Amino acid sequence: MSTFAGTWPLLRLAWRRDRWVVIASVAALVLTAYSSMAATLELYPTDAEAAAGARVMADNPSITALYGPLPSLTAAAVGVLKTIMLGSLFTAFLAFALVRRHTRTEEEEGRFELVAGGVVGRRAPLAAAVLLATAAVLATGGLSALSLVGTGVDATGSVALGVVEVVAGLVMVGITAVACQLTSTARGAGGIALTTLLLAFVVRAVADTSGGTTNPSGGADLAYASFLGWAERVSPFGENRLWLVLPAVATMAALLVVADLLLQRRDLGSGLWAARPGPSRASSALGSPLGLAWRLHRGALLGWTTGYAVLGLVIGSIARSVDEIASSPGIEEMFRKMSGGHGSLLEVFFGTEIRFLAVGAAAFGIATALRLRSEEAGGRAEVALATRVSRWRWLTSHVLVAVLGSLWLLVVMGLSAGLSGGAVSEVGVAEVLPAAVATAPAVLVCVALTVLLFGLVPLWTPAAWGLLAAFVLIGELGPLVSLPGWAMGLSPFDHLGSLPGGDADAAGLAGLLLVTLLAGAAGYAAFRHRDLVT
Repeated sequence: MSTFAGTWPLLRLAWRRDRWVVIASVAALVLTAYSSMAATLELYPTDAEAAAGARVMADNPSITALYGPLPSLTAAAVGVLKTIMLGSLFTAFLAFALVRRHTRTEEEEGRFELVAGGVVGRRAPLAAAVLLATAAVLATGGLSALSLVGTGVDATGSVALGVVEVVAGLVMVGITAVACQLTSTARGAGGIALTTLLLAFVVRAVADTSGGTTNPSGGADLAYASFLGWAERVSPFGENRLWLVLPAVATMAALLVVADLLLQRRDLGSGLWAARPGPSRASSALGSPLGLAWRLHRGALLGWTTGYAVLGLVIGSIARSVDEIASSPGIEEMFRKMSGGHGSLLEVFFGTEIRFLAVGAAAFGIATALRLRSEEAGGRAEVALATRVSRWRWLTSHVLVAVLGSLWLLVVMGLSAGLSGGAVSEVGVAEVLPAAVATAPAVLVCVALTVLLFGLVPLWTPAAWGLLAAFVLIGELGPLVSLPGWAMGLSPFDHLGSLPGGDADAAGLAGLLLVTLLAGAAGYAAFRHRDLVT
């Protein structure tokens, strides 16, 4: 029997299980690229009008550290500035999620052991996962390029934006394939792969800011030590270095060879690195469901906290250049639409960024609540509930971490952005922190909807990500295409008022809290009366 026997059936199975997730993820990435470009071209019809704001962005170290250098002083380059880095990161994350889910996760949960009893070769699962992830990456890059061409910008630059996403995604496919051979758990593989992605981002940011204003190319060599640096150096609507896809393909191929060699040297269900034995005695904190939930989620919360503190500091430091960046009345109007728009331009800027990071806090809450489903599917919930632990206590332990963790991230972001902004402007903690906390009801709605899905239809619980993507797209595309008010109102982030600078929408926030309570209560009731699904 060939070692690749069963690859195509496994690929079809993987596509059948994840087709809606892949389609929704690719569509969200493509629409983000399109909406960013279309909105920018509406604000800057000509390159001359974009030049002033572009120069400010190019000279701001905080913007450069976050998004990378501006490819050129043109409207099209401004339109892809955020997409270059955010598109790279999210495409890489999609590749990671698909490869891990159909390799290490399948082994850890015991499903591959059943599949392996049929006519399935040793290499087939990894090959199927790599093919699915690669197809998703290529679709993201190709469709993003086509969407930009539809806005009327240069075709070569549009293709270069697609190459940016392909470079990041392909390398991440190889990195994840190797990580899944090293450890015996999906969390361990995720830790290795995502830490590598974080290091790539940090190296890229250091490279972009190490040259300074006197020698802006000083960190160019260091940037090539990061695959995100390769993606960035494609420079869409600038140098258009399409050839950088070649080292990405070569790197992915080399990593896949390494992954294959490791695969041949480990047993099914295990990793190349032996799992370390735990302590001989458990902490007393693990004697309660909440203590166990905290132990499971504390590492992720620490990572998110660090990220939000850094992002807050960066956003606050950008405040000094807001007046120059938004010198065009069109940009100010866009900020006001996205933030609910009252107060000074600086307050409107903070309101826009706070809403963006509130979506991230909701993502943390969803990811934490989704652990309920993985604990149930893996049979661990059944073990816990066989003791004196009630369903209510077990469910509440994870939900409480999701809720309090999300609120904590909002506080961290508000404090760090307020402190940083207060040092360079008149808007500080007193204005930014309440505005950040005021987004909590929208975040809680997302967590409550996840609990509702878990209680009613546990197999559809991952659809919570689709709901969040829909909310983001409504916020991004709504002002651009002039969606009616009822359609905009489908997103909980449309009912937050206009802090800082304006007033909170008391009725809207009360409505969001009511939706949270009703959805959460319905989820609890449904979980109490249904059977466990393992």
